[in-house]
Amino acid sequence: MSIFFKTPLNSPFIIISNMNFKLHNILNNRVLLLVFFLGSNAIIAQENLNDFRTWSAIELTYEQSEKLSFSLEGQLRMKEDVSIVDKYFGEFGVQYKLPSNFRIGVGVRYVRNNDTNGMIQGYENLFRYHIDASYRHKLDRLGLKYRIRYQNRNELGISSSEGDIARQRFRFKTTFAYNIRNWKIDPELSGEIFNGFRKNGTENGFDKYRISLGTSYKMKKIGKVSLFYRLEREFNVASPETFNILSFKYTYTIK
Repeated sequence: MSIFFKTPLNSPFIIISNMNFKLHNILNNRVLLLVFFLGSNAIIAQENLNDFRTWSAIELTYEQSEKLSFSLEGQLRMKEDVSIVDKYFGEFGVQYKLPSNFRIGVGVRYVRNNDTNGMIQGYENLFRYHIDASYRHKLDRLGLKYRIRYQNRNELGISSSEGDIARQRFRFKTTFAYNIRNWKIDPELSGEIFNGFRKNGTENGFDKYRISLGTSYKMKKIGKVSLFYRLEREFNVASPETFNILSFKYTYTIK
């Protein structure tokens, strides 16, 4: 993760990572919220955003036990300033809690991707699977989570001889969440970097990062609503793109 934290956008991470066990005695709630919003404005100001997108998702989670849970999610993503569909997909996932706050998970996703570039355009049928390993812990009121993910995606109905080469990635994500006293809308900040590679040796290396800033609100017997702003930017590619993303997600959990 050291590569990620050397980016010009690392100021929010420096502020949060220096928090210790006595954070609530140094910063009161008003100061923390001020840092939260100033950090988000700094991120936005440093970027020349060239596309506004939205992600809308509904997720159903079933907690079979304290250790084992299943999830089913449907998501719609819009692009080009929310003018056309980017993709929509359904995903099924399983997560298992290990001792000492470790977790492992797997997921499969069927994607209808709207390809609007190149000579051949239209909807593609994609299949993706991923494997996760994560660890979480707390420093007083600050919660931290680290996740590494391997994912593999390819186009259905197209063979390797016809040009379909599985797109593989390793993703490294760190999340900071602060629990404010007597406040249900707690801030959450995360950073993720993507390392892509293909079997033919092309497109290898770190090529994209994502910064997310937002919150979640839990409602008894109704579910959880999450709202996030995400900045996604490519690098080390021929024509890097930057995306400004507003993400909304509703989650209902069955226990």
